[in-house]
Amino acid sequence: MKKVPVSPYQKLADLYYVPRMLNKIRLHDEELLREDLCNNLGEGFDAFCCHYLGVAYGDVKQQVAQGLSDDEILDWCLKTGLKRELNELDTKIWNLFISKVGWNDHVSEILECRKKESGFEDRDDIITMFQYLDADEGR
Repeated sequence: MKKVPVSPYQKLADLYYVPRMLNKIRLHDEELLREDLCNNLGEGFDAFCCHYLGVAYGDVKQQVAQGLSDDEILDWCLKTGLKRELNELDTKIWNLFISKVGWNDHVSEILECRKKESGFEDRDDIITMFQYLDADEGR
């Protein structure tokens, strides 16, 4: 049976989304990721996350394939990409940005299309992509 990844709100070292990206990679590698989620692997939020951490998505996939834990992969990203530890402001900036995508920005139109496709066009409580993902995946 195909699965959905963990919520984008799940955190790793206080960072939203990182566990979801890693979980998507693992589920895809095991051929368990829900089909409609396979098309954007490495793009969208995955690309935002990798860019923020200063690493390539393909390199993150290699770390996952080596069997590293989420903590080990994030540590590798910080040492390899950013070459420094994240501070409280770094974390706050990331979390505020990524959790608000879709709310009055360049993704708002895409969010409205996704809501309509999923039958959520009357859901005024869904104003960000994170909220949409949770609703679409039954959370």
